[in-house]
Amino acid sequence: MRLPPARSRSATLTVTTKGQVTLRKELLAHLGVEPGQRIDVEVLPGGRLEPHAEQATGTINGFIGLLAGRSKHRASLEEMHEAMEAGWAALSSSERKSGSSSL
Repeated sequence: MRLPPARSRSATLTVTTKGQVTLRKELLAHLGVEPGQRIDVEVLPGGRLEPHAEQATGTINGFIGLLAGRSKHRASLEEMHEAMEAGWAALSSSERKSGSSSL
């Protein structure tokens, strides 16, 4: 099966007197950037920039205990199992098969 050639789109942006550029909503959506999220910009040769949504750098060890003491409720094994099933159900079938997720 042959895929159609990828189409590139362009957008013109204006630099403010402060040296700032605002990305339009459709460009942010294309990058997968949500409000409040940061954007990493890779500087490439030839005056090119490659922006992408910042990826989380935390580890599971940094996450453990993050919510400790914020609630008196302790989840039962059944509640944890239900939460895992709900998360699994939210994944597409291809994500479930590959074990990857965009969540």
